[in-house]
Amino acid sequence: MSDFTKSKVRVELTPGMSLRIAREMLGWSQNKFAEKTKIPQSTISGLESGRISLGVERAKKLAAALNIHPSVLLFPQWEFQKKKAS
Repeated sequence: MSDFTKSKVRVELTPGMSLRIAREMLGWSQNKFAEKTKIPQSTISGLESGRISLGVERAKKLAAALNIHPSVLLFPQWEFQKKKAS
């Protein structure tokens, strides 16, 4: 059994899923998020479901409201590794 490679559990996130998770972590409804960003709730719903493409400028605006970096929304599959100081 020691010859087997251990599997990694990984969830494939879309930008819309990442947006929804970040919003829900703040306890915001889509309506509250829409009020804070001045983006219609129907657009928020479309972004989260993947019916509407996120885009860089919209990601910047949404990320600012969520207090996160836009790359969290735009590139949810990236894995970042911390480098040790030399």
